[in-house]
Amino acid sequence: MAAEGGNGKGAAGPSGVRTYPDFSAPTVDKVMVEERAAALGKRSIKKEAKVFGLRLSIAMMDLTTLEGKDSPGKVTQLCQKAMRPHASPEVPPCAAICVYPKLVPVAKRALAGSRVKVASVATAFPSGLSALDVKLEDVRRAVAWGADEIDMVIDRGALLAGEKTRVFDEIAATKEACGPAHLKVILETGELGTYDLVREASQIAMLAGADFIKTSTGKVTPAATPAVTLVMLEAIRDFFYATGKRIGMKPAGGIRTAKQALHYLVLVKETLGDAWLTPDLFRLGASTLLNDVLMQLETQRTGAYQSGDYFSKD
Repeated sequence: MAAEGGNGKGAAGPSGVRTYPDFSAPTVDKVMVEERAAALGKRSIKKEAKVFGLRLSIAMMDLTTLEGKDSPGKVTQLCQKAMRPHASPEVPPCAAICVYPKLVPVAKRALAGSRVKVASVATAFPSGLSALDVKLEDVRRAVAWGADEIDMVIDRGALLAGEKTRVFDEIAATKEACGPAHLKVILETGELGTYDLVREASQIAMLAGADFIKTSTGKVTPAATPAVTLVMLEAIRDFFYATGKRIGMKPAGGIRTAKQALHYLVLVKETLGDAWLTPDLFRLGASTLLNDVLMQLETQRTGAYQSGDYFSKD
């Protein structure tokens, strides 16, 4: 496939014409994927399995604050909550804290000595509408300041215009700019319009070097849904069968309840198997989810419903 534009990350063929991987993806059966995603949400989960799943979901959470009023004090407090979400030693720490680049050093200091990672949004988040050199400098600066993970946004306008090689090139260039940091590629599925385009965008991102593919920025509605997550999980499954490479998945935005979190874990288990049930390969984007999971854990432990007033709001 010849380039339609972009930044020259494809391989040059013998004729000098730049070539790219095959971006084509299977057509998605809308009825089937929505019915299967809904059916998997109706699974009955017994008490021991439910407690295990709730704890696992906490270990997979990226606690996120991406507001204009974010401050060092707010980020430090969130880091404390990520390291010790609950007084019980049976409740694990969260996977990561996700912040704007400017606050990465604050999070890094607050999390020193813990296993909680620092993630940073970059590449003109949330729109992705900036020059590539500006985006890449944003990434390099975040990594230099200590980010372990970078959450980039693709240029949805380019993808919707059919400029697939441009999207591929920008992801590949961002992956290179990440150096040792892991790259999560945000598709912003709520703006893509169809499951077919979500599937194709997933394929492009994985071929370009994504370590994770992620549904949403949390700034657009709809954000994560079980059906769109299932489409992306199936893309990951097929990519693994074709290449042997395991790609991670992160639904984000709109996940607010323990019941929803368990639904997503069932989707992962049924589509990808137990190997993906680890924070290394599955994350939940969360800003309000943690407290509901903690309340449900306490309910399982005590047999009495716990009020949200017993947990911090940050």
